[in-house]
Amino acid sequence: MYIHIEDLEKSYTSGSVKTKVLKGINLQLARAEIGVILGPSGSGKSTLLNIIGGIDRCDTGKAIVDGDEITNLNDKELTEYRREHIGFIFQFYHLIPNLNVKENIEVVANISRVPLKIDDVLHAVQLEDKKHRFPRELSGGEQQRVSIARALVKKPKLLLCDEITGALDYATSREILKFLQQINKDYQTTILMSTHNTALRAMANRVYKLRSGEIIQETINDAAVPAERIEW
Repeated sequence: MYIHIEDLEKSYTSGSVKTKVLKGINLQLARAEIGVILGPSGSGKSTLLNIIGGIDRCDTGKAIVDGDEITNLNDKELTEYRREHIGFIFQFYHLIPNLNVKENIEVVANISRVPLKIDDVLHAVQLEDKKHRFPRELSGGEQQRVSIARALVKKPKLLLCDEITGALDYATSREILKFLQQINKDYQTTILMSTHNTALRAMANRVYKLRSGEIIQETINDAAVPAERIEW
């Protein structure tokens, strides 16, 4: 398995109050699969993605990605892991407002060892004609596509998506999900996304239902549905 999570636990402390966010998570996802983590706000979805992405650390348990136990990496090694292997896409786009589309993508390309060609990435997300526009001149869906292109340009092995359609309308959401499926197909990129939208389970190879820090159900889809056929 490309991702192997074993007995993962995570707590946060505020003052004298300790809150357990993840309670013994076990999860596996094969290379080039799409996984969807379903759960309401506060269920631990983002925390789980952040640990897999090397942004946060667990208290106990193992997180193995592509054969490397990232839970044993030091800060410098985690930085290298994020830079070389991980692409992040968030609900809020985090674009640099005074840079145009191409420049926003170049920021990441310039710190990557073997980046994809920016024009190829722009073509993949259908933004060639908007590469000189600034974020304020784009729709929400176009800004999300820029954030996808920015994550994709480093040619990550793993793409982590946290509620990426949460701020988008229905039509734009389906368009973004279609892009993700195409990226998965074209680049064999493993994709793991979190969402509260149960309809997205249809497009995934594996679905993990998360509630109160525990995976209460895992489903394997033998045939994922194309994003354009998903309705909610």
